[in-house]
Amino acid sequence: MIVGADLNRPLPLWKSAEMRLSCGYAVLLEVQKVAIEARRGQNSGTEVWHRESRGRYLRERLVKVVLAACAYLSVFTTIGIVLVLLFETINFFRQVSIVEFFTSTTWSAAFANPQFGIMVLASGTLLTTAVAIAVALPLGLLAAIYLSEYASTGMRRWLKPALEVLAGVPTIVYGFFALTFLTPLLKATILPGLPIFNALSAGLIMGVMIIPTIASVSEDALYAVPRSLREGGYALGATKREVATKIVVPAALSGIVAAVILGISRAIGETMIVAVAAGALAQLTLNPLQSVQTMTAYIVQVASGETATGTLTFSTIFAVGAALFVMTLVLNIIAYLFVRRFRETY
Repeated sequence: MIVGADLNRPLPLWKSAEMRLSCGYAVLLEVQKVAIEARRGQNSGTEVWHRESRGRYLRERLVKVVLAACAYLSVFTTIGIVLVLLFETINFFRQVSIVEFFTSTTWSAAFANPQFGIMVLASGTLLTTAVAIAVALPLGLLAAIYLSEYASTGMRRWLKPALEVLAGVPTIVYGFFALTFLTPLLKATILPGLPIFNALSAGLIMGVMIIPTIASVSEDALYAVPRSLREGGYALGATKREVATKIVVPAALSGIVAAVILGISRAIGETMIVAVAAGALAQLTLNPLQSVQTMTAYIVQVASGETATGTLTFSTIFAVGAALFVMTLVLNIIAYLFVRRFRETY
């Protein structure tokens, strides 16, 4: 400001123009400074976003690699098991006739004149499995129908986990329970001549063991049936029992069959129950009141350390294991084909 100047008198033209230019230049500088700061902030934000994007991409790739490694590990493990069984089984059949292996009715691998008839061990396995399925199928399916159609939400919330606890009991405990409790009970009540080791007790306890498997998978299949099908049945005047047995169960048939096949595979591969309760007498029989030896029980007997590695008797466990693997594989293929054929899509 000019001291002593008359504020009412206008400034000269050249001074007013100079002041306007200086003010405009100052504003221009301020605008440029703000633009530079904004550009810097934008650049820094872009850099942070790029860094975060790269970090997120690397983390996603790492998770993908870990998950793929886990998936391929299971596949490679299965391939390794199959290759080991295949090579060892081929070595076994170089010394034993494959025709004798599948047609002989005697299994005496540890005797002086050994005979290798896999049908003897297979019959014991199928016998105990049949007893187990005769117990587990009706009980497991009825339990699944109750949980899905009749039980309240609160009852289902605690009853289903309580049922699945049976699947967590060690199989050796089941085996000793069959040997020390069930067999004496059957012998003292309805079967006086029942031997200590028998296929009946082993099969009954195996049935109890696989009830959670059949019940849980079947209940999931029943629960997945749309509510509209049930309501349609009720609208036509059907009772709750008729809706459950004639609408819901047929609609969930593929899942129920898959549950049964899974239970059968579980029973065929069971080891400790049959090793403890069924005995070790390899004989071809369909009588569940007699002692039998299953395929898994024989593998446990030979692999217990008493048989020298590299001998023909030791090689039999690979041939028996390969036969057991083929049996379970065939069951899984049948289950897959059945489920794909009769699966209902809603």
